[in-house]
Amino acid sequence: MERVILVDENNNEIGIEEKMRAHAEGKLHRAFSIFVFDSDEKLLLQKRAQTKYHSGGLWSNTACGHPRPGEAIAEAARRRLREEMNFDCEIQEVYSFIYRAQFENTLIEHEYDHVFKGQFDGEPVPNTQEVEECRWISLGELRKDLQKNPDAYTAWLKIAMSQTNLPELIG
Repeated sequence: MERVILVDENNNEIGIEEKMRAHAEGKLHRAFSIFVFDSDEKLLLQKRAQTKYHSGGLWSNTACGHPRPGEAIAEAARRRLREEMNFDCEIQEVYSFIYRAQFENTLIEHEYDHVFKGQFDGEPVPNTQEVEECRWISLGELRKDLQKNPDAYTAWLKIAMSQTNLPELIG
């Protein structure tokens, strides 16, 4: 049984909850999103596997997830990067934000999302249980496609891309 760390709006830990119950009840919990760029400043996007518990088949950032109780968030982010994309790289946290999104299947993402960036120039070999496909894209192309096809992307990617701190992701 996977568990998530419940937090308040200041990211103070207030408890532990079973992951699916936290999502069913919309409880605020700690999460992370990783944005990995190559040396040409292209972002590695993943298309979530259709079998994911929500947002299956949607394009999203390189990897995302939840730290386990007692696990440091940066360690959790690197663990998830290895699990989803089968590579590892140095990452650094650039900002965080809180969001809430309800899905058609009634699940609710209410997350204190820590955004990390990293750089990788190899070819990922995505875990097909997690990722349907992946591609590299410039931020300019991504912004255009987000406007043209917003329903093709996850809620948290759209929010992260609208943040004023986005330029910190590159460089």
